This record gives sequence, C-alpha cells and structure tokens, in this order.
Amino acid sequence: MARANKSELRLDTPKGLRTTNLVGRKRNGRSNDRFGRLTEAIARGMGTPWFLLGLTLFTVFWISWNTLSPISLRFDSIELGFIALTLVLSLQASYAAPLILLAQNRQDDRDRVQFEQDRQRAERNLADTEYLAREVVALRLGMKDLASKDFLRAELRAMLDNLDQRDEQARRESEAARDRESRELESREREGSISRAAADRRSAQEAHPID
Repeated sequence: MARANKSELRLDTPKGLRTTNLVGRKRNGRSNDRFGRLTEAIARGMGTPWFLLGLTLFTVFWISWNTLSPISLRFDSIELGFIALTLVLSLQASYAAPLILLAQNRQDDRDRVQFEQDRQRAERNLADTEYLAREVVALRLGMKDLASKDFLRAELRAMLDNLDQRDEQARRESEAARDRESRELESREREGSISRAAADRRSAQEAHPID
C-alpha cells in the first residue's frame, strides 16, 4: 500500500497544493500542510483594507482606553509612550513579514509550475501545428498527383480520336482491298475473254482452212 501511495505523489505541484506529500502525510491520505495554507490566508487578509481598518481601530481603542479610562483600569502607560502597544505592533510586524514572504514563496512555486505547464502546453501546440502543416502540404502534393476532371476528359477525347483514326484506317484498308480484288477480277475476266477469243479464232481457222 505504501508503494502504491508513493506512486501517486505529484512532484510537479508546489507544497500546499499537492493532494499527498512526501513527508508528514496523514494515514487517511489528506495533506497536513495546514500551516502553509494558514500563512497564505493570513497574508491574504493582511493585504485587504479591512485589516488596515481593524488595525487602526485597535490602535485608536488602545490609545483612547489608556488615556481616557481610570488609572486603575489602564494597562499601558502614556508617560512611557505606550510601550506595550509598541511591542504588540512590533510583534505583529515581525510576524507579518515572514508570513508574507512565505506566502510569496509559495505563490512563486505555483507560478513556476504553471509557467512550466504553459511552456509544455505551448510546445505540444507547436508540435501539433507543425504536424498539421506537414499533413496539409502532403495533402496538397497528393492532390496535385491526382487526375483532375479536365485531364480525364482530355484523355478520353484522345482515346476516342485514336479509335476513330484506327476505324478510318481499317475502313480505308478494307476499301483498298476490295478495289484490288475488283481490279484483279476484271483483269482475270479480260484475260479470260481474250483467251476465249483467241481460241475461237483458232477453232475457226481450223474449221475453214485457207486453200
């Protein structure tokens, strides 16, 4: 259980903001950094106008009581310059300065952690932006390699023209072949008629020889 609890500790959080501390942790898992939170609350209260008003009223009441009240009820001497009031105010000031410094140090720790988190977040955002920019460039390059509508139309038109040319050439070749066949047939018929005429002459000459 101790190892499991130690694994859940957050070292990137200032003391006082951690849910669990490395030392001085209670058994129930709650943080016991009450002194730090108390000092911050006191320092925060000292920085308000109400604290100044209360301190002023306290000082006025002290001086008035030790000046106007009966001598038997006075606890500070006006002849000695209100030594007790001076000691109280000095004690308050001597404690107020360390409390303010402690609260300021804790705030500095929180600001440092927040700055580190903001820096890491900015680095992640920059990396994501660069990745998206590379992806957009890759998509643009890919779109350039794809066939467009005009390109497909031009290719289909070129294929149709090529097929038409092939059909025209085949038609011309077939017509030329038919013309050759017809000329050969005519020449054969002419030769056949000439040979038949020559045979008729020879047969006529043989039938009627000249005396």
